[in-house]
Amino acid sequence: MSYADRSRKRRLLAGGTALVAVALAAVELFFPESPVSEIVRIVDANYVKSVLRLAVPITFAALGGIFADKSGVINIGLEGLLIISAFTSIAVAGTISGGSPTQLQLWVGFLAAVLSSVLFALLFAVICIEFKADQVIAGLAVWLIALGLAPFASKVIWGQVNSPPVATLSDWTLGVPFTDISLFTANPPVVMMLVAVPLAWYVLNRTAFGRWIEASGENPKALDTVGVDVRKVRYSGVLLSGFFSGIGGAGLALGRVGQFIGGGATMVNGRGWIGITAFLFGNYNPLGAFGASFLFASLDALQIRLQQLGYSIPSELIGIIPYVTVIVVLAFVGHTRSPSAAGEHYESGEE
Repeated sequence: MSYADRSRKRRLLAGGTALVAVALAAVELFFPESPVSEIVRIVDANYVKSVLRLAVPITFAALGGIFADKSGVINIGLEGLLIISAFTSIAVAGTISGGSPTQLQLWVGFLAAVLSSVLFALLFAVICIEFKADQVIAGLAVWLIALGLAPFASKVIWGQVNSPPVATLSDWTLGVPFTDISLFTANPPVVMMLVAVPLAWYVLNRTAFGRWIEASGENPKALDTVGVDVRKVRYSGVLLSGFFSGIGGAGLALGRVGQFIGGGATMVNGRGWIGITAFLFGNYNPLGAFGASFLFASLDALQIRLQQLGYSIPSELIGIIPYVTVIVVLAFVGHTRSPSAAGEHYESGEE
């Protein structure tokens, strides 16, 4: 597809989005009592806060996937990393407190969750980089292990797949120094997300490490030629995927739910897979991935609000919208270009 064709399709997509916005505004203006107008009025400050909380695990999984994939290692085990970190956060916080954790104990659980996710990512990295296993199969194995291990460990600890509920992390309030003026109050994982997204963009686009990550996934031999260890760069990319996913899983469990739910697809419920969709949607750009995560989370929040208003919309229908959306958008914008050497093993000095 030529650049002109992509530009034309982007303009068409932008025009269609603007047309929908104008139509919704017109409905609100001329038909204020209609069901559509009622839906439009759902979007308020509380709705945005809800969307941001729902976006936390998706966004952090997407950021982790970007670093791993751009380094040349395809990590589709993000769902598993979210599961294991969500379980660990509740298990550690609940165990050290006897069931009623303080805020400090919740943060200990949060850090333990991040560590557990990093360790799982390290295991995945060793299997893929040292033993040259198929990265897709290894990623699926991480997911399946976590999907079975977390509910099993829950039964061992609590006698059931669902943990007892615990408190969640207290909100942070940002105010003007030396005054009583409060600017906003937000959940800690949400603040972390809003900091992590631009920071990840800066690291990838404005630092030497970001250039190494890029080269490791695009042309590892060139990176090796200038004396940078490709293995270390790829390990770093995968470990960062574990670090970000750990924050996402712990943020879901301790920031919003206050419980580990191990039944079915667990409380994570596909958010790791949606995270993969989000960074593909955003074309490996952290800012674009956050935008996609926000879009998908807003659909989830909309479904919850509509049910509260008495509109019964199957959650399964909402669940497939992110994937349908990305297909539609990519059809207009064009394909996502994966790193050239993603999924390929590299040995230093090889021709």
